[in-house]
Amino acid sequence: MLLWLVALGFFMQTLDATIVNTALPAMARSLGESPLRMQSVVVAYSLTMAMLIPATGWLADRFGTRRVYIGAIVLFVLGSVLCALAPDLNLLVAARVVQGAGGAMLLPVGRLVVLRTIPRERFLQAMSFVAIPGLVGPLLGPTLGGWLVEVASWHWIFLINVPVGVIGVLATLRFMPIPAPVAFKRFDLAGYVLLAFGMVAVSLALDGLSGLGLRQASVLFLMIFGLASLTAYWLHALRRPDPLFSPRLFRGGSLRIGLLGNLFSRLGSSCMPFLIPLLLQVTMGYSPAQAGMMMLPIALASMSMKRVTTPLIVRHGYRRVLVVNTLLVGLAMATFALVWPGQPLALTIAQLALFGAVNSMQFTAMNTLTLKDLEPGTASSGNSLLSMVQMLAMGMGVAAAGAVLAAFTAHYGMDGVQTLQAFRASFACMALITMASAAIFWQLAPEDSRAVPASREQDVPEPG
Repeated sequence: MLLWLVALGFFMQTLDATIVNTALPAMARSLGESPLRMQSVVVAYSLTMAMLIPATGWLADRFGTRRVYIGAIVLFVLGSVLCALAPDLNLLVAARVVQGAGGAMLLPVGRLVVLRTIPRERFLQAMSFVAIPGLVGPLLGPTLGGWLVEVASWHWIFLINVPVGVIGVLATLRFMPIPAPVAFKRFDLAGYVLLAFGMVAVSLALDGLSGLGLRQASVLFLMIFGLASLTAYWLHALRRPDPLFSPRLFRGGSLRIGLLGNLFSRLGSSCMPFLIPLLLQVTMGYSPAQAGMMMLPIALASMSMKRVTTPLIVRHGYRRVLVVNTLLVGLAMATFALVWPGQPLALTIAQLALFGAVNSMQFTAMNTLTLKDLEPGTASSGNSLLSMVQMLAMGMGVAAAGAVLAAFTAHYGMDGVQTLQAFRASFACMALITMASAAIFWQLAPEDSRAVPASREQDVPEPG
């Protein structure tokens, strides 16, 4: 029941992350905005999560995983209600920030509970169990979002989180054990401010190229200050005895390369759930419900790959699997640069299924590589760092895709075929970014590439 409970939190988070994408054009019409400039709704959620995740490990140690998990669900539901009530884009983005604050704690704290409760030899099976129910969110999200937009309104894509949240709170009170007291360190507030400001500034600089309408000088200002803040955090962490994320974590090659690979690989591929529904509705004439149904092949192919990924990694090692599969992800993305209105339905489904399959293998391999060598003393910090990088890459990926799409739209124009050309060029650019990240995984040493480290004989985690 504990694993089902953690999976429920994963379900809430993934459902909301995917249900919005299909509804963006309808939301844009309702709010009087352009559908090609709605990425701020996605970026605000992901960026808030990335900004708050560094504090989740300390919060869980300080107040207890059970109490923090309940608070996360309540905050997530409150943000969902505020999203449904938002009358304009600015208030909707603000409500998404509240929702993201709750979502920031759902998956990391739930995964931390499993890390501390399940024996190491059963950890792979436990996390696989958590990941599969959580994948029902992406399976239902786009289809449910498109259907709700057509039969009701986009407001209901947020209101459906309310009953799920109530069930989650009651289940947490019933099934999540009260944790034993854990020694916690003093919170590194100065380091947190530097890290959070750096992430926000860099992400806003990317989003400002299109969605926020910032001028070039403002974008450059944000980017420089953001990079300076991140550099200052690194120097701060080197001299502080108890930083948020100790530089000692990066001594392990698997975690270091896993995190960098996660960041740059997801920077390219995470734009796909944002770009594909827009492409189908804006240029190919799909309705919201039809666009949502077209996302099913991605989710189904993703789920089907879960049982294949682990044997492949055990047989060939992380290095070979990730280098080859990263190139395949990029090629799958590049096929969308060749789409045309009226192309056969079977071909579109094949494109979506191919991307879903290789992208699922990519996420599983990257995540397990990152976490596989963590010891109990570094589990909380390493787990939070991975979640932060994932959410940061997602937000930056959507912001970058929005900026690229805006640039090509300005170049080609916004009428019919011209808009399609802008989408094609955007898919090609984001595919190249993904393929370039294969060079990071190429740096894996043989001892780090093994599925099971020599010093440990149990399975490695598969967060999905």
